[in-house]
Amino acid sequence: MRIKVNKAACSGCRLCRQICTIYHFNEINPRKAALRIEAKFPVPGAFRPWVCTQCGKCAEACPEEAIYEKDGIYIINEEKCTRCLICVDACPFGVMFVHDEVSIPIKCDFCFKCIEVCNTGAIVRVD
Repeated sequence: MRIKVNKAACSGCRLCRQICTIYHFNEINPRKAALRIEAKFPVPGAFRPWVCTQCGKCAEACPEEAIYEKDGIYIINEEKCTRCLICVDACPFGVMFVHDEVSIPIKCDFCFKCIEVCNTGAIVRVD
């Protein structure tokens, strides 16, 4: 299973970001969301969702081998992570990042909650 982005369908509502943080952190704090919505200005109403593709670049870059692959999903081992942030720099899509309140970098784990609330079809699950 993968997540596919249909950028032309995104309305910029950002419900995906809200459900991400509700599910993972039990709070509404879009700054902790493991996906981002890029607003394309000056074009009104043009938005571009960015989600992790599970490319593995973060795992390749991690000097501590704290990021491992399980069933096609790259997961951060909190005990091994030293928060060196090399993985964040290695992310080609800018969707892996740090937040001061979280002990490890934030990365999508393909929980698919975002696609459950996306009512425009901008973020969908594909096989």
